[in-house]
Amino acid sequence: MPATPQDRPAKGDQHLELARESLRELLEDRRVPAAVRGELAADYAQVEALLKRLEEGEIHIAVFGRVSVGKSALLNALLGESRFSTSPLHGETVSSSGAAWRTYQSGNVVLFDTPGIDEVGGELRERLAREVAGRSDLVLFVVDGDITATELEALRELAERQRPLILVLNKADRFGEAERQALLEGLRAKTRGLVAADHVVATAAMPSARVVIQVAADGSEQESERQPARDVEALRGLLWRILDQEGKSLAAVNAGIFAGELGDQVAQRILAVRREVADKVVRSYSLGKGLAVALNPVPAADLLALAADGAMVVHLGRVYGMSITRAEAGQLIRTIATQITLLMGTVWGVALVSSALKGVTFGLSTLVTAAAQGAVAYYGTYVIGRAAERYFAQGMSWGPAGPKKTVREILDTIDGDSVLARAREDILARLKR
Repeated sequence: MPATPQDRPAKGDQHLELARESLRELLEDRRVPAAVRGELAADYAQVEALLKRLEEGEIHIAVFGRVSVGKSALLNALLGESRFSTSPLHGETVSSSGAAWRTYQSGNVVLFDTPGIDEVGGELRERLAREVAGRSDLVLFVVDGDITATELEALRELAERQRPLILVLNKADRFGEAERQALLEGLRAKTRGLVAADHVVATAAMPSARVVIQVAADGSEQESERQPARDVEALRGLLWRILDQEGKSLAAVNAGIFAGELGDQVAQRILAVRREVADKVVRSYSLGKGLAVALNPVPAADLLALAADGAMVVHLGRVYGMSITRAEAGQLIRTIATQITLLMGTVWGVALVSSALKGVTFGLSTLVTAAAQGAVAYYGTYVIGRAAERYFAQGMSWGPAGPKKTVREILDTIDGDSVLARAREDILARLKR
């Protein structure tokens, strides 16, 4: 059952409060490392500004479109005064600017102008326009004729960001009534699925002056110019219907989308930080294992040591915020090692040969074969570490792929020769010390 007009304000208030809570949680989350918070400082500042907007009840509306379609003139027409710069020169607006329109319920509606999206050499301005539109609660996408491929692409991008849109055919006074209606129908057809049909309207924000010829009683003619009145009533009425019905919810939805986007960025950066730490952990334990195996005089102990990486797995679990016991770590290692053995039996054959050689050679050859044996052990621990890391990153789960496919993917992405070469060089350098 649809909400009645009486229900909508209450629902809007609920949506706003939920959005405020979401933003506060994002700002106050102490689990976010200081380094990550610092990297995303600009985004956090926007969250604070967005929270302030919600608390003050502001609704932001931005115009968006190509250069010279009349975006600034449209805002001036809505305001009823010249607050935004307009010019016949190409691309007059070079930065975003805003102006309060009028009081709306418990807050204000603020209109924002943006640079044109197709200004030559204006990549910075285009990015600014997209950012302003992306942070607005409602976007007026302005065209001055049939929609171009560039405009349609930009409109689709905004729609994908779940931004509420109104498509405005400005400068409609240049067309006759039949041509104007045909243009509107064409725009509705081309933007179906992106813009609601009743959200496509025509305006004349700054109509062109018309030449009027007056004929006197004596037959003489006098020519003069007449400036037609601005025509933005259809747009103004649509805006206020939307704001009255769902203004608060629009602000809440926009806040929720932005909070979700920042939350995803934070999660991705935290994951990247964890991966950086995990990489150091895996390499550290791998080198330690390689050295231990190289220095171990008992050949049979070398391969058995491959299953003794419990400390590394427990450490990786802590890096990803997971708690795991030594027994659970042992079981995880056995699962991974089983898959490695099934997929790479020849590698473990080389390890056996190398282990045997280490026990019967002397002098420099002993050092070399010890380093080779240690490199194989390093490699085994490295693969186990990478597989365990993937397991923790997926929330202590192998996911739909299962352990066998996961280990295979890891083996496919690791350059075994380079890892073994690096391991052998590191171990040999340590042994020579």
